[in-house]
Amino acid sequence: MLHWALSFLILALVAGFLGFGGIAIVSIEIARLLFGVFLLLFLLAAAIHVLQGKAPPV
Repeated sequence: MLHWALSFLILALVAGFLGFGGIAIVSIEIARLLFGVFLLLFLLAAAIHVLQGKAPPV
């Protein structure tokens, strides 16, 4: 999922550089949404591991 967020971020930067404002805005919003979902899932998984008393994998 992080791969999708980074892909849309790069697409938004290229579109913004080339002057395609509408495409850049949509891509940035998608990247922001995917990054937020990824971050939320990461924090949820970390909290579950802490509550279960498991050590993180090394």
